[in-house]
Amino acid sequence: MITIAIANQKGGVGKTTTAINIATAMAATGWKTLLIDLDPQGNASTGMGIESGDRPRSSYDLLVDELPLAECTMPSNIPGLDVVPATVDLSGAEVELVSVEDRTARLSAALENHTDHDICFIDCPPSLGLLTLNALGAADTLMVPLQCEFFALEGLSQLLLTVERVQQRFNPDLGIIGIVLTMFDRRNKLTDQVADDVRDCLGDLVFESVIPRNVRLSEAPSHGLPALVYDHSCTGSRAYIALARELIGRLPEKRKAA
Repeated sequence: MITIAIANQKGGVGKTTTAINIATAMAATGWKTLLIDLDPQGNASTGMGIESGDRPRSSYDLLVDELPLAECTMPSNIPGLDVVPATVDLSGAEVELVSVEDRTARLSAALENHTDHDICFIDCPPSLGLLTLNALGAADTLMVPLQCEFFALEGLSQLLLTVERVQQRFNPDLGIIGIVLTMFDRRNKLTDQVADDVRDCLGDLVFESVIPRNVRLSEAPSHGLPALVYDHSCTGSRAYIALARELIGRLPEKRKAA
């Protein structure tokens, strides 16, 4: 299974929207997909239509109680897409794990030798705490949603520094599969400028597919649906379908789904 963490310590950059829709797009193309909600807010779970009362097991049980992954996984309404939901209990996980010896390797241990899915996406919280470190420790690679705003560039440099530290201490094989430009607004000149600056700095690491500001992307979670199901023809949905194609092109050939 290929494991991709979707992370950025800055909030409101489109991490959860990206996690929900890229997972849906991959499932739609035939990949057996797992989405792990590692954010205590549980927005990815809600966005997939899993109500808070319908989450008997969660990523909290996976990390803190070390329950088997299969017991914490539940099917979504999307064929081929399963979810490990999050509950508010997860907000206490960082405190509970502080005294545990292998606190940054809990998720890695839970995912080890898992073969029921082809690909796994981890929706990380907007911080660089223990939950995100667990995700980075377990991931093969990292996808970074980056809002097309000036302050986003500052946050990116901090995240890249964190990735270096994780490589040195926990996960030497961690890579970055790409930067996703989100909330792109062609009417705003600053948006173009930030996008150009990021491409000049990081080159081919930045995905060609750009996620636009789109009302339908914002509306979809309130209906408990990915945008690709809520309105598959909107510009946001088309952008995520294009991103999924591009992502598949970047994955190692030997590990691609049949």
